[in-house]
Amino acid sequence: MNATARVPTVTASRAAAPAPTAPGIGEPPCEWGLPHRPESAGTARRITQAVLDAWDTDNDATDQALLVVSELVTNAIEHALPPVVLRLAQRTDTLHIEVDDGGPAPAKGARSPDCDPEEHGRGGQIVAQLATACGTRALPRGTTHWADLPATDGARLIAPLP
Repeated sequence: MNATARVPTVTASRAAAPAPTAPGIGEPPCEWGLPHRPESAGTARRITQAVLDAWDTDNDATDQALLVVSELVTNAIEHALPPVVLRLAQRTDTLHIEVDDGGPAPAKGARSPDCDPEEHGRGGQIVAQLATACGTRALPRGTTHWADLPATDGARLIAPLP
């Protein structure tokens, strides 16, 4: 079954997170297109929260997933061209997160003097620290950035399906 057909695409940054229809383990991921705007990081977090709630995901794992999704989507918006696409998938004891972008954006020059260097440049390190595996994959017109998050404290990340 095609999960993308069952889950609506978010087209506005203020849209409420859709009511997810969770795919089973091994089914295609749920997928959402996001506007190429800073507000989309918040939209992505709301979507992720709704999906993980529907999947009965452990609270610690949800917190980690929200942080990873936020970092990946923010990087796609700040450093890449549109489109931005978020995908979430259940795998046995793992949550697989992917964010597609349209490839590197042209350099915008030096950061503003108001930009605190301590607050930028750590997203990849945060993702790598939380994930059991992460990486990038080239697309014909862009890049996929992905991360697999583990179960927390030896518990299952995702409750078994009935």
